[in-house]
Amino acid sequence: MSSAFERAFAGHGGPLLRLEDLRVHIPTSRGVVEAVDGVSFSVDEGEIVGIVGESGCGKSMLALSIVRLVPSPGRIVGGQVTMRGRNLLTLSEREMRRVRGSDIGMIFQDPSASLNPVMRVGDQVRETVEAHRSITGAQARQHALDMLRAVRIPSPELRYRDYPHQYSGGMRQRAMIAVGSVNQPKLLIADEPTTALDVTVQAQIIDLLRAMNARHGTAIILITHNIALVSRFCTRVFVMYAGRMVESGPTLEVFETPKHPYTDALLKAVPRIEERNEKGLVPIEGRPPDLARKPRGCAFHPRCLQRKDICVVEPPPPLEIAPGREARCWLAQKTSPFEQDARLSS
Repeated sequence: MSSAFERAFAGHGGPLLRLEDLRVHIPTSRGVVEAVDGVSFSVDEGEIVGIVGESGCGKSMLALSIVRLVPSPGRIVGGQVTMRGRNLLTLSEREMRRVRGSDIGMIFQDPSASLNPVMRVGDQVRETVEAHRSITGAQARQHALDMLRAVRIPSPELRYRDYPHQYSGGMRQRAMIAVGSVNQPKLLIADEPTTALDVTVQAQIIDLLRAMNARHGTAIILITHNIALVSRFCTRVFVMYAGRMVESGPTLEVFETPKHPYTDALLKAVPRIEERNEKGLVPIEGRPPDLARKPRGCAFHPRCLQRKDICVVEPPPPLEIAPGREARCWLAQKTSPFEQDARLSS
């Protein structure tokens, strides 16, 4: 059965990317870690979506599974990843290499670990071009220079020959964007692209991604824990907890009227300049569950202040709140308890 948001966007001619019941397991000495546990969602052509959640909730593993780069001994054990009607999980490794860097670009979380430290930055961009286009070396070099210029690397002709350690943190992230987007992919997955960067550089990186989306129609999946960034940049948001999507919908609606207690808790933990909260920030009590020993019922129930008896014993299915909105919560109804609290306090 298709989900609510997939039905809501059915009139767009079908999604660019669709995940259905995707599952990734990692065997460990403590048991099997269910890093991605039955995730389903879709991304339309040219759409910008955000995936948010605490560290360890499975966001990065989800990104790696889309491009089939799950590190060993982890493996994809079920589901589908379909791009324009083609299931990527059934492709040979050779076919999948053509997809990576061409149809799907990737910006990894740590450019220092992702860029080759003994290879010149410009050559790394050029190599990506040559891997997917039948052009001369000179043409590939020119494409690489143009891309370094597009991501605002100063003096690209000179900095082309620099090694990653000669770039600042912000420049290394721009170089990663150049590598991931030089072939104008239809989809760009950005995994925490602004981590460890100062606010000014963060804004510059997001402006680059927004320009790519506007100029080339590149769809973007932004994976982050930065709620404020998602609210400004993404049209839809997916909230992830313990390997599952627990809430999804248009970003403004989800953040203004959260239907899942975890989403509400995330929002209350974010400092707001325009509001003065006499109680200060409200931390989420407890810790995320061990993904090798998930609690019975709803995975969030040990930390949830509004849990019911059913939450402890029965995992909730995704419930349709409105067209395009879902929440995996037994409390999810037409009027949520969070909306009721807001009316009582107003």
